[in-house]
Amino acid sequence: MKKRLSEKGFTLIEVMVVLVIISILLLVFIPNLTKNQGVANSKSCEAVLELTEAQILAYKADHGTLPSSIADLKGDYLDSDTCPDGSPITINGYRASVSSN
Repeated sequence: MKKRLSEKGFTLIEVMVVLVIISILLLVFIPNLTKNQGVANSKSCEAVLELTEAQILAYKADHGTLPSSIADLKGDYLDSDTCPDGSPITINGYRASVSSN
């Protein structure tokens, strides 16, 4: 007894229904992912500012004086003098902030 090819696999309609469902799911989830990326970037910059303030205290403990600029911290205390979004960090006393351009 021979089996026909139409008994195996999926029909064109079934494949199209699956593709429509996947497309609808992508349309729902992609905007949410891009919105959450902005929140993650701002939170990561806040974390870098807190780390910079902690490193200002470490610099003062090591040298007995506050750093005069962010360049004093770069290298031994910090890997970068910018936030992950590229905004430059400035320091004023014990406080670190993102400088306005």
